[in-house]
Amino acid sequence: MADLKIGAYICKGCGLEDRLDMKQIEMTATRDGKAAVAHQHEMLCSKEGVEMIRKSIDEEEVTNLVIIACSRRAKVEAFNFTDVAVARANLREGVIWLRPDTDENRETTQEMADDYVRMACAEAKAMHAPHPSGEQDLNKHILVVGGGVSGMTAALEAAKAGYPATIVEKSGALGGHVAELYKRTPQKAAPVGVSNRHKQKCPGPEETGIEELIRQVEEHPDITVHLNSTIAKTSGAPGRFSADIATESGSTTTENFGAIVQASGFKPYDANQLPEFGYGKSPDVVTNLELEALAKAANGGPIKRPSDGKEVRSVAFIQCAGQRSEKEGHLPYCSGFCCTASIKQALYFKEQNPDCDTTVLYTDLRTPGAAGEDFYRRGQQEEVTFTKGAVSEVVAGGELTVKFKDIILGEDTEMVADLVVLATGQVPNSGPDPYATLSAEDDEEEGGEEANEETNTVTVSVESILNLDYRQGTDLPQLKYGFTDSHFICFPYETRRTGIYAAGPVRRPMDIKQAVDDATGAAMKAIQEVHNAAAGRAAHPRSGDLSYPSFRKEGCTQCKRCTVECPFGAIDEDEEGYPKYNESRCRRCGTCMGACPVRVISFENYSVETVNQQIKNCDIPDEFDEKPRILALACENDAYPALDQAAMSGEELTPWARVIPVRCLGSVNLSWITDAMNSGYDGVVLMGCQKGDDYQCHFVRGSAMAAERMSKVGDTLSSLNLEPERVVIHEVAITDIQRAPQLINDMAKVVDEIGMSPFKF
Repeated sequence: MADLKIGAYICKGCGLEDRLDMKQIEMTATRDGKAAVAHQHEMLCSKEGVEMIRKSIDEEEVTNLVIIACSRRAKVEAFNFTDVAVARANLREGVIWLRPDTDENRETTQEMADDYVRMACAEAKAMHAPHPSGEQDLNKHILVVGGGVSGMTAALEAAKAGYPATIVEKSGALGGHVAELYKRTPQKAAPVGVSNRHKQKCPGPEETGIEELIRQVEEHPDITVHLNSTIAKTSGAPGRFSADIATESGSTTTENFGAIVQASGFKPYDANQLPEFGYGKSPDVVTNLELEALAKAANGGPIKRPSDGKEVRSVAFIQCAGQRSEKEGHLPYCSGFCCTASIKQALYFKEQNPDCDTTVLYTDLRTPGAAGEDFYRRGQQEEVTFTKGAVSEVVAGGELTVKFKDIILGEDTEMVADLVVLATGQVPNSGPDPYATLSAEDDEEEGGEEANEETNTVTVSVESILNLDYRQGTDLPQLKYGFTDSHFICFPYETRRTGIYAAGPVRRPMDIKQAVDDATGAAMKAIQEVHNAAAGRAAHPRSGDLSYPSFRKEGCTQCKRCTVECPFGAIDEDEEGYPKYNESRCRRCGTCMGACPVRVISFENYSVETVNQQIKNCDIPDEFDEKPRILALACENDAYPALDQAAMSGEELTPWARVIPVRCLGSVNLSWITDAMNSGYDGVVLMGCQKGDDYQCHFVRGSAMAAERMSKVGDTLSSLNLEPERVVIHEVAITDIQRAPQLINDMAKVVDEIGMSPFKF
């Protein structure tokens, strides 16, 4: 390995030269930062500037770069030098854009910039250029679990793009619940102007198209279908998954895959839990899915009631049956598709039973999607009655009596119907939640309260879908109500198991159109991961990162904290009880690094030491200079971008702050806090993402783990005779443009009140 040689490259553009002494910056890099090479350029990110850096790397044999310019979030493509380690000193957004341009600020602004240069050089010295593991080849084969509309769409989209797909379907036929439907809601909105002219009707129910979708799947040469089959075992990692596909007959075949899409769909809500609505007491009380069977049996003719085959003359649809309710056994959420489904079914009766009195009873009517409002208007055009009423009971006798409160009139009333249709919802067809079924030992290791927070209140199937051989459990972790944990904003489709993507109603309640779009997105993510895994790169959010964790075995105490706290199941244990890292599963968040009490876990380009060196290489004035130092550890996914945007918006930051971006607050090791306080910092501000059920953490549980660890910092501070107010942790969203800098400014006020640290040099 070549000897370490640091090169510092200083940009004078974007107003930096106007606000800062560039000779001083260069001297700081060479004298304090020990940079062997230093060059300035008018615009470092320009073609000429990048060429200057490239030439310096090649001719001056630079191994570690320090880019002294703008935020590490800016000009990423320009400064993408993959053969060397790269550190960034943020003088634009981090200094001059956050500090007012006045004579009285000039000294502290220059000090701030010099500190960031020292810190970046120290970081670079502790870094190494990451290299891929080289543990796998390109495997373009994609496994799709589930043969409904989501699974078939995912397989087709992958196969059309040149990625062979295998569908494993538990039942004996493709199609899922869509194959049970008579018709579907329209996919497109009405033409412009149609909805406003009563003579032209809005679109009505249309053919499902499921037969054509099945035909395309069965005829595609790059799609293999296994019916009456399940996944008996899944092992390996992205790029090298191994799945045992078991059939009903007992035979098993093993195939290798690059990525997996779980599209296991949903199960209809069990209407037997709704005795108040007469389900199970009268055959003429049916669910929305059971009505589809009646409509298919009618085949365009009159729909007849099950009890006596009589043509239905009056029908009542009860919306939110067992949904949006906190009653025991009910679903607390809205399933999303039910209102449009009831309108569609009401139109069945208007077309096939022309004289049928058709009433939809609802408390709130929701018609999402492109055709939603127009489809509702089509129901009005066909004289479907929409009544805002809360149904309390359906009395089953010779006829059905629906009792409800008319919400508009505020009166209790009732109606008689030949048939009652319950708009029941979707229950995700998930496997057991690994975090809800942890052993008592692991539950204790993980911290009982945190584990309990993730236990869901809605019971789902306990039959495993994937049968993962991960130490962390057999199936995909869940978030709420049994749905697979897949953040719809930060990382849609991606689950806590890298390379395994969720699509369709197993991820959240949705209709057919949404499921098709969802499956397309999941297929694209799977294709991306196939190539990332082959190149040894990380998945989102650190896409392209070649680094992965390693540990010093001789220092490991086998405490298992890294194994338990990893949000992505990337760490197993070998036969001796030491951590066994799987770099393809790893998202490079560093949560394991933050968890390690003996600091033996590190990445080539991010470690306890890279951050520790930054902390220690900040100049700490003595107390008589009356210049406090506040350390801010900011999550690179939300808090740090918020600070960047604050700078762009002209917000002001205290000159005493020194901000260090971290991959995730979960990667923060407690040693950083104690070392900072021992070094003379007066306060520490940790800024991470929102945790809990509505988490915004890109690494799922990093913020939660950091909060758990930081809850013990008070004891450490007390042992050092320091005030607990000196260390605070905040949840910060990427939109907190004014709040993010203010939180650091608030710490400056706290330090002003309680005084500077007694640990000053």
